[in-house]
Amino acid sequence: MKNILFLCTGNSCRSQMAEGFARALRGDVLTAYSAGVEKHGMNPRAVAVMAEAGVDISGQSSKLVSELPDVAFDYVVTLCGSAHDLCPFFPGPVKKVHVGFEDPPALAAGAASEEEALSHYRRVRDAIRDFVAGLPENLGE
Repeated sequence: MKNILFLCTGNSCRSQMAEGFARALRGDVLTAYSAGVEKHGMNPRAVAVMAEAGVDISGQSSKLVSELPDVAFDYVVTLCGSAHDLCPFFPGPVKKVHVGFEDPPALAAGAASEEEALSHYRRVRDAIRDFVAGLPENLGE
């Protein structure tokens, strides 16, 4: 099993989705973790659209890298620009990869309705699912 960390700014949305999909779709080959360079709490819309996709992330929690167990990560995947820029140092032969996804809360900020807001979350969720489904091969392995 390979250990993978999905890193985002606040560990509230994109990295949580990636962790959930990795556990559901690639749990046979990956042990998934997520964290943030800050801690923003779980995004309720992210939890809702993941449930629509059949993946329950309601038991996951927003956390900092420093709160993770002492794990030797094989892969660290940054999902947003600020996490990529602020990515902490990881010792050992870790492979760092940046795969940027748009920020659903920012996209939904000007939404005229809840349904319109959720449509942004669904689009990013589906893009993350497609990426995760190809792991770890699409990381150059």
